[in-house]
Amino acid sequence: MTAPSDQTPDQQPDARLRADAERNRDRILAAARRLFATEGLGVSMASVAREAGVGKATLGRRFATREELINAVFADRMDAYAAAVAEALADPDPWHGFTGYIHAVCAMQAGDRGFADVLTMSFPAAKALEARRTESYNGFLELIARAKNSGHLREDFVPEDLVILQMANAGVIAATGDAAPDTWRRLVGHMLRSYAAPGAPIPALPEAPAPTALYRAMVRLTRTGSGAA
Repeated sequence: MTAPSDQTPDQQPDARLRADAERNRDRILAAARRLFATEGLGVSMASVAREAGVGKATLGRRFATREELINAVFADRMDAYAAAVAEALADPDPWHGFTGYIHAVCAMQAGDRGFADVLTMSFPAAKALEARRTESYNGFLELIARAKNSGHLREDFVPEDLVILQMANAGVIAATGDAAPDTWRRLVGHMLRSYAAPGAPIPALPEAPAPTALYRAMVRLTRTGSGAA
């Protein structure tokens, strides 16, 4: 059989190899997203390979380090993180922009346990991810200044307070899981109230989780010994 004039027989295997490599990469990314979202960043690379249906060597060829994989998995979420800052800065009401941003970021954490971890950790080798984080941080500094100038944000609020909130929020999300999934909203509501200067419009406080839901979360923690299950 004669090969088409525009493609030699030697080129066909190369094309198949490239297609296979791309499919493997897509499977790895999809598997990592699923595992990171439900179990956090503590998932092993071996678990990602198993979930993707590829060998560890194949995973290593596509992503040589965990940081490379994390960078690829969370690139779109870090874009959304940066976009949230830009949207908040565009709000003509600085205090409303500030509170909306805090809630948006915490909601992102609640929607993806892996991203909850990313926001409270540093990955120096993941250059693109860290660049977006820096961009978001600089925007947040401007957001703080605007909210303080409006007289609605406490003068003693510092950027580190957001990191503390994110750490606390990540812990609540991990601890409550599906047993009381909206508990984080109550935490954020209380914290926004603590950030408000006297006379600032106070956001409505979300309802507390039902006692039975919190009890289920406590039982879950007892069984797992941590919030990682």
